[in-house]
Amino acid sequence: MTKTDIKTLGELKKSGYVSRSVKDELRTNLIKQLQNSEAGFEGIIGFEDTVIPDLQTAILSRHNILLLGLRGQAKTRIARLLVNLLDEYVPYIEGSELFDDPLAPISWFGHNIVTEKGDDTPIAWLHRDERYTEKLATPDVTVADLIGDVDPIKAATMKLTYSDERVIHFGLIPRAHRGIFVINELPDLQARIQVSLFNILQEKDIQIRGFKLRLPLDIQFVFTANPEDYTNRGSIVTPLKDRIESQILTHYPRSVEISRKITQQEALLTPEQKHAVEADGLVKDLVEQIAFEARNSEYIDKKSGVSARLTISAYENLISNAERRMIINGESNTFVRITDFLGVIPAITGKIELVYEGELEGPAKVANILIGKAIKALMLQYFPDPEKAKKSKAPNPYNEIINWFGSGNSLSLVDDLPLAEYKKALNEVPGLKALVKQFHPRLSENQQLLLMEFILHGLAEFSQLNKGFLDNGFAFSDMFNSLFNLEPDDDDDLDLDDDRY
Repeated sequence: MTKTDIKTLGELKKSGYVSRSVKDELRTNLIKQLQNSEAGFEGIIGFEDTVIPDLQTAILSRHNILLLGLRGQAKTRIARLLVNLLDEYVPYIEGSELFDDPLAPISWFGHNIVTEKGDDTPIAWLHRDERYTEKLATPDVTVADLIGDVDPIKAATMKLTYSDERVIHFGLIPRAHRGIFVINELPDLQARIQVSLFNILQEKDIQIRGFKLRLPLDIQFVFTANPEDYTNRGSIVTPLKDRIESQILTHYPRSVEISRKITQQEALLTPEQKHAVEADGLVKDLVEQIAFEARNSEYIDKKSGVSARLTISAYENLISNAERRMIINGESNTFVRITDFLGVIPAITGKIELVYEGELEGPAKVANILIGKAIKALMLQYFPDPEKAKKSKAPNPYNEIINWFGSGNSLSLVDDLPLAEYKKALNEVPGLKALVKQFHPRLSENQQLLLMEFILHGLAEFSQLNKGFLDNGFAFSDMFNSLFNLEPDDDDDLDLDDDRY
């Protein structure tokens, strides 16, 4: 007979079952996990040496936990993964709305049925997935939502006075008894509502409209919050913060490699996209570098943060933009080009919060600036520094390319160019292919073409070439000729009156 075949309190006692608190469950199962050298917290990348050890320490200490960090730092995902440290099944008194422990009931219903039926008390089994409750804190959350309220209809129907425990309609927290309860974005909860949590955390009683009830709830509390000084939002009241035993700081990925792993894990691509669209490591790193540039940009509010969702959405858009071109041109496969980064702008603009200077520039222009800075940063990893090469006494590897544009030539690359035309356009620039072969001799043709285009964008970012913005692509020309040929009204490469910007 398996554990879940046990159906009565008497059978449960005979089985030798011993009740444990939620925090003891988490602690015991974590100890087993550590002893077996199991990773735990699957899917959480980049926190192995920082957040996860702190979290494990808090669990071993049987603490309630506050995860504090900017948006998009996997706080909610970590909280949800705590469920895996609970026992797979626990018994409860069948019919109990608070999932009373048969060996230690806390509700009127639980006490009454055990008194009436004794060892014949029917029990059921609760799976760990059902022992998780999550509430997003919003200004309209009430004490009744979280703690409960007196139900006048129940009192009238059952002919009970308001002093009887049975007239209470329990809120989310009591119903999370013997489980994990998570409140997301705790500072958004009104201060008076936060105060209602004091007694539950410390004294184990609840107070509803003057009705005081000793209810020793067994709950693992997890709270998530952005830093308290974040824009105009509220804060965590000090007495509540004092009652949350462990505060754990989360952070953004600390390297492009870690950020790339997260994006590749989370991006939702179709099987067709994975099969037909090739994405080189360069474009994957460029996507991550955009986020790193954004987190250090003078145009973006650092207190707001730049979520990991930016790179995930940007990568999905990047693949889809290439797929769109492939479909339009009737091709069976394609690869991501630098021009495809025009398609990631919508994924960036909705996920950055601009400061005043950024608002003056406009979100689309800021997004283009971030892409440009990312290209400039990676250019130095793939090719010599164009600025140093220009000043060096040694032959400048970019001279042939720059001189071709200096002779009055120009090149336009739009994002829907068929492969043959894209290839032809890049091969028109003398020295471009040879430069790629010089520094990266063992590349496929697609990678070679990608780097040829990348060089043009890189030279533009180092002010060696001019890069103009077309409706659906870029136009490269000589830097100095473009300056002399500017019309009096041309203030910028970007048409800021265009609805796209």
